[in-house]
Amino acid sequence: MPELRVTGSCYYACSPVPAFRTSSEQATIAFGESFGRLLPRRHTVLLIGNLGAGKTTLAKGIVNGLGAAPPDEVSSPTFTLIHEYGNGRVYHVDLYRLEKLCEVATLGLDEIFEREAVVLLEWAERFPEILPRERSEIRIRAVGDEEREIEVTELR
Repeated sequence: MPELRVTGSCYYACSPVPAFRTSSEQATIAFGESFGRLLPRRHTVLLIGNLGAGKTTLAKGIVNGLGAAPPDEVSSPTFTLIHEYGNGRVYHVDLYRLEKLCEVATLGLDEIFEREAVVLLEWAERFPEILPRERSEIRIRAVGDEEREIEVTELR
């Protein structure tokens, strides 16, 4: 896996190809841990991928990399919609079950975005009007049973 480096408050992949590949669930978690250690205290990250792509697995690593919870304590918030880790240091939000913007509005995401926290969002690309302009987008896709391709984009 290419090394991730920090430059000021920005991070980038040191690779001529903008995609990373992981070969197992543990490798995906390890990638997330490395990525999480590079995040500022206040940031929004979209996790984009199909069902079963590995968004929650990646979130396990990011949350652990931020020191908010170990991977075995991180689970999908599909039914609860929002999980909080590390006393409000990380919020993991899953909008899969929501269909309308008015449903999303009831979650109070605008308040969460203003907190000194990292916000991980699954399925939020369906509601672009709620997203902060400055954010990271991570696209993850399965390329086999265990292998994943991960692309990181920084939006400013």
